Amino acid sequence: MKKKLIIISLLGAAAWGSASAQDEVVDRWDSNLNPLYSAIPSLSIAPDARAGGMGDVGAATTPDVFSQHWNPSKYAFMDSKVGFAFSYTPWLRTLVEDINLGYVCGYWKLGDLQAFSASFRYFSMGNVTLRENETDQGFIANPNEFAFDLAYSRLLGEHFSMAVAFRYIRGDLNVPATSSETDQTYPANAFAADVAAYYQTPITLSTGDAKLAFGLNISNIGTKVSYDEGITNNYLPTNLKLGGSFDIPFDDYNRLSVNADVNKMLVITRRGKYADEYNTMSPITGIFRSFADSSFGEEMREITWSVGLEYSYNQQFFVRAGYFNEHISKGGRKYFTAGAGFKLNVFQLDAGYVIATSPANPLNNTLRLSLSFDLFGLKALAD
Repeated sequence: MKKKLIIISLLGAAAWGSASAQDEVVDRWDSNLNPLYSAIPSLSIAPDARAGGMGDVGAATTPDVFSQHWNPSKYAFMDSKVGFAFSYTPWLRTLVEDINLGYVCGYWKLGDLQAFSASFRYFSMGNVTLRENETDQGFIANPNEFAFDLAYSRLLGEHFSMAVAFRYIRGDLNVPATSSETDQTYPANAFAADVAAYYQTPITLSTGDAKLAFGLNISNIGTKVSYDEGITNNYLPTNLKLGGSFDIPFDDYNRLSVNADVNKMLVITRRGKYADEYNTMSPITGIFRSFADSSFGEEMREITWSVGLEYSYNQQFFVRAGYFNEHISKGGRKYFTAGAGFKLNVFQLDAGYVIATSPANPLNNTLRLSLSFDLFGLKALAD
């Protein structure tokens, strides 16, 4: 069982890249740390370079191909009928060289009111050597996680849309068999759903038509995850995301988008009033109790926030910047981001870069690359 806890803690540390998560592997009961732990933490990693260049915001930003992760209800407002994209992120390159996140997504609009979308993500931790102590020879594990989801979005009014998404998730620690049955691990399977909403309205300014938008996404509402056939159970990273965006025109060619998101994990803490029920409490009960399982101050520390700016010229050239903040007791992820993009008629190339506030932060220098295609525009170009 001890090996199992070390493995799962390391998996979370690699996915989040937080100093606190890594310290938790060394001393899980440090009184200064109280992170919210979940299984399959890679579900919360921003997969695309556009959002990654704006401080990981996306609940209410202008709709794009990567809306599946941030708020799938935005697809109902897409101008193009069909789109496809993929993104690649070398993760924690300051620590190791073989952790990667790959992401593929696409959408298809049916008429003017509804759209279907899908995505697939694969997170590989490469080869991980695990030891119980300094003298232990250790063993090699090859953990990986992947998820596949489908979503349906629909306009419910001129300015309002909603969406639901359904997701299949699999995590495999890939730990070699040991002589102890308590150390055996098995692939974990889970199912989850998202519920999202998006509202946007035009505002007439002297310089042109601006857009004000708000977004909400409750993601990863689903079953618990177990790597030991139900002996221990962990929550998925269920998350409540709220966002706002204001897209401002300066003239016919220049625009600036101001965006902000706040997030709260809907998972009970292992040190709160329901800690004894962590392994047995149902996920839905855990969601409601996550708002009051600690003191008010502790609940406020669980909220992360991010802000991002995007400047565009003629909707072809983009420059981005942002900032992400998390309380030190919950992981301490604090970093600036920068990004740029270039769009032609049928494709767009984006890059995002993380600049951590501390050089020791393993997220420092993280680079994301994304490439998206307007397949409807490509067909029209071919015709």
